[in-house]
Amino acid sequence: MLVQRIQQQFIDSADLGYQCAEALGQAVDAAIGAVQAVVTGGGKVWVHGVGTGAWLAPLFASQFVGTFDRERPALPAVLLPPDAPVRALSALATADDLLLLIGATGAEGADAQLALVAAAHERDMPVIVLGALGNGLLAHRLRDIDVNVCVPHTRAARVAEMHLLVLNCVCDGVDALLLGDTAEMETSA
Repeated sequence: MLVQRIQQQFIDSADLGYQCAEALGQAVDAAIGAVQAVVTGGGKVWVHGVGTGAWLAPLFASQFVGTFDRERPALPAVLLPPDAPVRALSALATADDLLLLIGATGAEGADAQLALVAAAHERDMPVIVLGALGNGLLAHRLRDIDVNVCVPHTRAARVAEMHLLVLNCVCDGVDALLLGDTAEMETSA
């Protein structure tokens, strides 16, 4: 009954994935480098999400502290509380740390994210933003050392799919830098 609609969802997701592979490769590489530098420098990754990022943030934090694809020592990631993220960041974060913001498309959560970016910048922390089209106000607040990974789409479901893939790339990339690259990336037929 809905087979065509379902198939179109897969096709749309794959099309956006191909676009993002080319458009976001450099930004994701920069994000991996920033995260790896903070972790090897003794810092922590502070994570906050709004909108669809609210469920991606704890997933990333658990994969980073736990394991992603292979066993490794725990890496420091702290999930900021949803009710007072700026207070927590202001009270506990240092210049050795990094802020990872996941989520908002358009105005959703923009005030909280702008306040978090300002708090991070007050501590000279680098910031990584996983956003989407319509995040222009937030993007204009970023500095040269910050990383803006902007998915070229506005539909929340598509953006969340790409954000999940970007977060998986960050975990995989940091693991590869810290533990060495595996001979081949595993694929299934």
